[in-house]
Amino acid sequence: MKLLQPGTTTSRGGVLAGTRLLLSTFAVLTALATYQLLVHAADTEHYFAWTIQTQLSAGFLGAAFASGCVLSVLALRQDRWSGIRVALVTVTAYTVVALVATLIHHHRLHLWDGGLVPRAVAWFWLAVYLVIPFACMLVVRRQGIRRAETEPIVRPLPDWLVVLLAVEGAVLVAAGVLVFGGGMTVHHEVLAVTGFWPWHLTPLSAEVIGAWLVSFGVAAAMVIREGDLSRVLVPAVAYTCFGVFELLNLLWFRTQVAAEDPWMWVYVAVLATIVATGGYGWWAAARRQPGSSAIG
Repeated sequence: MKLLQPGTTTSRGGVLAGTRLLLSTFAVLTALATYQLLVHAADTEHYFAWTIQTQLSAGFLGAAFASGCVLSVLALRQDRWSGIRVALVTVTAYTVVALVATLIHHHRLHLWDGGLVPRAVAWFWLAVYLVIPFACMLVVRRQGIRRAETEPIVRPLPDWLVVLLAVEGAVLVAAGVLVFGGGMTVHHEVLAVTGFWPWHLTPLSAEVIGAWLVSFGVAAAMVIREGDLSRVLVPAVAYTCFGVFELLNLLWFRTQVAAEDPWMWVYVAVLATIVATGGYGWWAAARRQPGSSAIG
């Protein structure tokens, strides 16, 4: 196969070489973060960029990074921009919001304290978030996000799915904004506007959790904007994984939440709805249409 030169595409409407490089980088970074946060959830003081007070928060972030890794790996398997547009915009939204969180609470990173490992991870985290968000924005601009306007819709989203995605997206963005805002102006425990969250949050962890919630809310909005089941296989799989992974995280650390807390059951219901919605999208996007080849 002919080697791609920087700035070239695989085909008309295809994927730039720089886009594949960015997705590959994000896949590696999210895999590393997943390992650090899930394997060392109880010992982030010695193995992560900042100390995460609760294993539930560490697990939530690990599960979110795992979903981001799935998103990136699956996107790399696509050969058309329309098949990865939602994935790349989702990655961009997350990294931009996470950059803001990092800059606001950079003093909480282990930049100057702790052992060699947490200091190295903290400086690596800072370097990544000073570079990747701008690389994402550049790639999105070069790929031409407005191409969706000229592409015909082959398999329209059913109306009920559009409504459900709109509600879920609004809930995720609203929760993400509240959690992010709650962590913006405090220095210890986030309580003022995050009483709806099932467990206690500290500022930087709250803001990065908020970044993931906002990014998946953006993904839901982008899927609605695409409006075509044939283009949403990658985000549907990642969306399903996000819901499943977060439910497993909650189950694993169930002793850290109160079963009598009604907000905990709201949290479970939202995640279960995400799994159901994403699962349907996954099935519908992957199934063969009469007289056509497999999608994806």
